[in-house]
Amino acid sequence: MFSRISASLGLTLIICVVSTAPAAQTARDQTAESLARQVQAHYDNVRDFTADFEQAYQGGVLRQRTVERGRVAIKKPGRMRWEYTDPERKLFVSDGSQVYSYVPADQQVMVQALPEGHRATTPVLFLSGHGELLRDFTVETANGGPWPSDAHALKLTPKKREPEYEWLVLVVDTKSLVLRQLVTRDGQGGTSTFTFTNLRENVGLPDDRFVFKIPRNADVIRQG
Repeated sequence: MFSRISASLGLTLIICVVSTAPAAQTARDQTAESLARQVQAHYDNVRDFTADFEQAYQGGVLRQRTVERGRVAIKKPGRMRWEYTDPERKLFVSDGSQVYSYVPADQQVMVQALPEGHRATTPVLFLSGHGELLRDFTVETANGGPWPSDAHALKLTPKKREPEYEWLVLVVDTKSLVLRQLVTRDGQGGTSTFTFTNLRENVGLPDDRFVFKIPRNADVIRQG
């Protein structure tokens, strides 16, 4: 699941050898760093949030595109619930220590420990409240993407190599800094775009929202 929360758009940095190039590069980096600090400060104060989401994935040899929809709830630290409702029911739950992946049609539950500390991927760290954008990523403004006109976009390239993704883009509302999109690119060139709507922050989610009860007839596969 978390590898699917990683993948994106292609960006090419063109360096023009002109006298004003160094100044332009510095200004752009300062703007990106300033925005990253604002986004970090905003999410440091977000204890939980809920949202509807649409995930569009395009990749593979045939470049096929799939679209899935559902509802997400996240609570710091480390609690997540991704509930896919269309076109197939799927459920991914993290209770803060274990991650459960369940597809009702398969009658199978996969269980693995939530990675701790430096072993966790940086998108998971950020969403669950442990990551720091300027510590974990090199940041740039993501100009030229298909972003809404009332949004800012940050391209984040991990400072340490990540096996699940190459880079990601955070798209946030210009005024509120609320998360609008999360775009990632995997090592096979696949692009995954999560678009969030009806997002509500600090709603006071109870811990039992993130408790997963294994269905009686499901096969259980433990990993790690």
